[in-house]
Order: sequence, then C-alpha cells, then structure tokens
Amino acid sequence: MSAASFPALLQRFFTDRLVHQLDASEHTVASYSDTFRLLLAFAEERLGRAPSALNLEDLDASFLSLFLDHLESGRHNCIRTRNTRLAALHAFFRYAAFAEPAYALQCQQVLAIPGKRHARGPVEFLSEKEAAALTAAPDASRWIGRRDRTLLLLGLQTGLRCTELISLRRRDVELGVGAHVRCIGKGRKMRCTPLRPDVAHAVASWLKEQGGDPEDPLFPNSSGRALSPDAVQRLVARHAAAACRSCPSLAGRKVTPHTLRHSTAMDLLRRGVDLTVIALWLGHESTESTQAYIHADMGLKEKALSHASPSGLSPARFRPTDRLLAFLEAL
Repeated sequence: MSAASFPALLQRFFTDRLVHQLDASEHTVASYSDTFRLLLAFAEERLGRAPSALNLEDLDASFLSLFLDHLESGRHNCIRTRNTRLAALHAFFRYAAFAEPAYALQCQQVLAIPGKRHARGPVEFLSEKEAAALTAAPDASRWIGRRDRTLLLLGLQTGLRCTELISLRRRDVELGVGAHVRCIGKGRKMRCTPLRPDVAHAVASWLKEQGGDPEDPLFPNSSGRALSPDAVQRLVARHAAAACRSCPSLAGRKVTPHTLRHSTAMDLLRRGVDLTVIALWLGHESTESTQAYIHADMGLKEKALSHASPSGLSPARFRPTDRLLAFLEAL
C-alpha cells in the first residue's frame, strides 16, 4: 500500500462508511474523529512522520496497544474512555479489512485487541437537599445565572443526557397542559419527558425572557450558539462548588452533568417507580442498565432487610452425595 493510500482510506471510512452507508450520528462521527486525531498526533510524535505520510502497516496491533496505554498513562483517561477509543479503531479496521483484503491479517490482529475490564464504581447521585442547594446556587439576578438555574432544574427533573440537554431547541418544549420536552436520544429514538409544574414554570419564564426563533438553542451561550459539553461540565462543577456553602455534604464531591441524570433515576426509584418505567424515562435500551440504581441506595437495601425475618434454622453447608460432585465442589 502506498504512503498516500492510508489517508485516502481513512477519509473514505468517514465519508463513505460512516456518513453515507451507516448514516452515523454527528456524535458518533465526532467521537471517532477525536480518536483518530489523538492517534495521528501520537504516531507523529513516536514515528516522526506527518499523518499524511503514514502507512497502514505502521498502525499494527503492537503500535495501537502502545497508543491505548498512552491514553491511560499519558492522558490519564479512564478505562471506559480507552474502550471507547478502541471501539473506533475496531470500526475502522473492520472497514479496512473489507476495503483492502491484502491487509486482512493485520486487521484481524487489531480486531483481536480486547476491551479492558474495569471495576464499576458506585453510582454518584444527589440527595433532595443537595439537589435543592445546587439549583439555588446560580445568581438569579444575572442572565447567565437564570439560564444555569433553568438548565439544572430541567436536567435534574428529566434526567436528559448532557448531549440531549444542549441539543434542545425552543421548538422541543411544549408548555401548558401535558407540558413536556422532546429529544432525540441514543439510537436516534425520539422520547418525550413530562415536566413538573414548577419546572415547566421555570422553563416558560426562561423562554419568555430569552425570546428567539423555534430553531434557536434552548440554552445558548453568550454568542447565541448552543452550549458545548465542556461548558455544561464547567457550569455544573462551578455551581456545585458554590452550593457547598449551604450544603456541606457536597464538599469534595465530583458533580457532573451525568450526576444529575443519576439523581433523577434515584429520585424516581425512591418514589416507587418501576424499573421498566425508569428505563423508558431515561431512554435506556433495556432495564439492564437501570439495574445499577437498585444497588446504589443503602436506604432501599435497609428497607428490604427490615422485611426479612429469621427462619430459626441453623445454616448448613451443602454436602454433595456424589464423588464427581464432591470433586467439583472442592475445586
């Protein structure tokens, strides 16, 4: 393969494969683009060649393993982020194996790089008192404070993902009877989430103050464009730090936009809402993702324990009656 054909192959992967054939979402394209920008910068530093001068042979399994290690040790990415980058590499090399059969063996070796297993930490969520302190933190006398307060209220009540929040347009809000917001979630599935009266009132006040066209972002920045994920991350962290003054339990906590989503789920669970309904509310593909919330609240476990009554029987260890079963039991 010539030195110029790798850039051409990568460009075809994005334009033909992702955009034309798969009609991938803009979030998927952006995530894959970030992965390859990081990879090409790493390759330029290690190999001393510009990205346009790279060959596909340079990106073998051993080199890509070094890149993945660099993400963890050099950039301090978590294992979940590492696996997301690996998924983008796998997608490209599956396409490369089809487009360039001469490199099928190399592609198979790359595809054999496994995702790394990782321990799942506890779900971080806010109590009602902490959530109230967070939404009270923005300065309501300023335009940016009123915007942030409305965003936090909406995020805590609806459980929308960060990308879903910043993608909302004015036309996506329906007020009055049956007030709700519409969003396009993962898998390009449209879902509607109802609004509490107090949240609907806050959103209505914000819409009236802000004005604009139906296609305008619901939560714009100072330039009128939609907020970026980093901007939402910063504003949530900033107001969480300010809320520590009235709610000391927030001190030292890492509060992120996804913490708001977890808080929504835990609030619904504590109120007795069924897991299947919570999964629909959050836009989960199945209830398997929602099961994590059952393990997150000690109060729910203590309540279950209080309903357990001792049987009065002494526990006994299982004793197999067959020699083969005894062998397996002893392993």
